[in-house]
Amino acid sequence: MTGLIVVGTDGSAPATAAVEWAAEDATRSGAALRIVYVREPWNTLILLSGIGEEKDSTEYGHRVLATAAQRARDRTSDIKITTALATGAVVERLKSESERADALVIGSRGIGGFAGLVLGSVGLGLAGHAAGPLVVVRAPVRTAHGVIVAGFDGSEHSQAALEYAFARARQRGSRLRAVCAWQMPMLSPYALGYSPVLEGVFADKAETARRLLAPYREKYPDVAVEESIVCDHPVRVLSDASRQADLVVVGSRGLGGFGSAVLGSVSHGVLHRAHCPVAIVRPRSDER
Repeated sequence: MTGLIVVGTDGSAPATAAVEWAAEDATRSGAALRIVYVREPWNTLILLSGIGEEKDSTEYGHRVLATAAQRARDRTSDIKITTALATGAVVERLKSESERADALVIGSRGIGGFAGLVLGSVGLGLAGHAAGPLVVVRAPVRTAHGVIVAGFDGSEHSQAALEYAFARARQRGSRLRAVCAWQMPMLSPYALGYSPVLEGVFADKAETARRLLAPYREKYPDVAVEESIVCDHPVRVLSDASRQADLVVVGSRGLGGFGSAVLGSVSHGVLHRAHCPVAIVRPRSDER
């Protein structure tokens, strides 16, 4: 833990929601907050989406940072807040910022994206590539449920996700809903005799899930945990659970992914379908 939360901003509504979320998270964890605006050197003018107005990118960046810092101060007065106007490619600079942060927070899409897109190019570029947890926030954010949802399948990435989720639940005083979702193997519709076998498979999955959760229950005895072992597609289950959650936490890839993939199909699907902020977590030791 470095005691630092970094949030990227560009002045868009999702980025503003990300700044507010990051300020509140930093307050709960006692971390400092660093607000970063990245200016691309090949783009000296910025076109404000939906307005058609061009602004000097450096001047605009300073103004965005000042506004973001004030929004953060409005949310808290107990943490150190700094700002930085960085120059370079947005994804690469924010990846670099993530290397010294407990978490990197961004909005779901920025001013340069199409209004219909749920997740912008920066979010897609950082998901699975950030050095630590990446939190993607969609505006508006209403934290009211007192529940954090964590998806896990026993992979190294999902164990990192569980650690992050348990720690956040303790800080927030939230309940943790640990979801292990798996799909039934394809069988002939006439294979009625498989029923006892499938019941046995489900029982084995449930026992494995409980065994995986046991060390975290012991480490975080003050966190109320609800186990949810479900036979269904993980993306559908986690997306539905997000409707009554303040945060969904998943590993960047799980047991079903290719070893060379940095972002699995489940985490990708949850990023696009979740109704609350999503944290994508990868082990710090993972090769990039």
